[in-house]
Amino acid sequence: MSPRLLTAAAVAGFVACGWTGAQAATSPATTSAPVYVHMNGANDFLERVVAVRPGQAVVFVNEDTGGHTIVGYEPYKSGTTIKGFDGTVAGTPGPGHKVSTYRISFPHTGVYAYYCSVHARLEKTYSHGHDHYVAAVPTPAVLGPPVDGYGGPMDGLIIVTNDPHILATTPATAHEKILKDFFGG
Repeated sequence: MSPRLLTAAAVAGFVACGWTGAQAATSPATTSAPVYVHMNGANDFLERVVAVRPGQAVVFVNEDTGGHTIVGYEPYKSGTTIKGFDGTVAGTPGPGHKVSTYRISFPHTGVYAYYCSVHARLEKTYSHGHDHYVAAVPTPAVLGPPVDGYGGPMDGLIIVTNDPHILATTPATAHEKILKDFFGG
């Protein structure tokens, strides 16, 4: 399976199991360190899929000079956006400057899909009855060739769970705010 199809496939799998953001509330994590999702000049999220506990912060870190957006959406509900999951992360001028971030947390278990609306768009992938499923796809290269070899959608998933096995799958880099030699791609 293509790594770019992982997000849509993972969401479909979790939705098929009935695991959505509408699950019962759970107690928020109060002592967990944030999990970081890094962006750089390659216009990609380095940690495309992360798992956190309810209430644990996810911090998007922009180590790119260009700005990005973080837009949450429901891939199984015609691509409607998730209210309150819509951040803008300014570009960071260069090494040594304050790095721009966007912070969010979720009080309930669920699977939350997101994308950068500058570097991806939502497109209907298929319909089943009255349900329409969408996925983030790359934006058209209307301004020229992809940047730094970038050719896939800038998208990802946040899995909010208390399952220690799923939590253990979060990439090791997600525990560091600034990645050495990562600035600018």
